[in-house]
Amino acid sequence: MHDLKIAGIQCELFWEDIDANLQQFDSKIDTIKEPIDLIILPETFNTGFSMNQEIAEKMDGKAVTWIRNKAEEKKCCITGSVLISENGQFFNRMIIAKKDGKILTYDKRHLFTFGDEDKYFSPGKDRLVFELNGWKICPLICYDLRFPVWSRNTEEIDLYLYVANWPAVRSFAWDKLLQARAIENVSYIVGVNRIGYDDTNKHYGGNSAIINFKGEYVFQYPVDTEHTETQILNKEKLKEFRAKFPALNDRDTFEIK
Repeated sequence: MHDLKIAGIQCELFWEDIDANLQQFDSKIDTIKEPIDLIILPETFNTGFSMNQEIAEKMDGKAVTWIRNKAEEKKCCITGSVLISENGQFFNRMIIAKKDGKILTYDKRHLFTFGDEDKYFSPGKDRLVFELNGWKICPLICYDLRFPVWSRNTEEIDLYLYVANWPAVRSFAWDKLLQARAIENVSYIVGVNRIGYDDTNKHYGGNSAIINFKGEYVFQYPVDTEHTETQILNKEKLKEFRAKFPALNDRDTFEIK
């Protein structure tokens, strides 16, 4: 039974500057010298949370090409979301690049209507659960965190990833909701958020976190500070806790339509 070594990168983002963002993440990833299984970048890591459809790229664009190449180079899985243009529609799409060059995707289901995201982008329809080193992982994006039915653990998911541009003014909700998703799903949670100010003057404090299946913090990132954290998640401890406290066996049965 394999442990999973992860690294989450909390940092500022350059507004709508794809080259600058890719350059900074290239450098930050290169500072991780030890072998790693999974690297998590923030939501819209290549542009910031912009509604500008003109900066959306195709699936063969700069950011997707970069993340694929970086995953192959570092021999690990790397994930983060990118604004994507496809068949006349626009998506906030999480890219999961595996070390063999394979790309998986998840389109953000819950668009942030309060910020008009729904006026510019289309919602995703399907949830993704993928396997990595014997772990079942579910990638989700920012506002998805507020909707527990969409996060519901129906597939023995071991780890949920939430990437975000979550403003500091709502950091209390971010903190509590991450813990709630861990507790109710009896699963590890990793939430990776950005810091700094964007060009709309929104402030992001980060508050990134790694939380265990009991809802306890494994690590809380320093607020308003760039930080890359590596941690080893223990699968055996998760399995043992679920065996002693099999709450998932009592979940309700229903389908999302």
